[in-house]
Amino acid sequence: MADTKTKKLWITQVKSGIGRPENQRATLRALGLRRMNQTVEHEDTAQIRGMVFKVQHLVEVEEA
Repeated sequence: MADTKTKKLWITQVKSGIGRPENQRATLRALGLRRMNQTVEHEDTAQIRGMVFKVQHLVEVEEA
């Protein structure tokens, strides 16, 4: 059986969502980011990559 271990992404919020459009603030919340310099871990899926793309100017992403 093949190894089904999925890749992980560590997403860190590096800029504030204050003054940003509501859809970008909602995307940060959907990713689980609530404050600056907070890091969350998600599986590397197309849905998560799409959310990261939408707020790429507010976050940093590392592959684990």
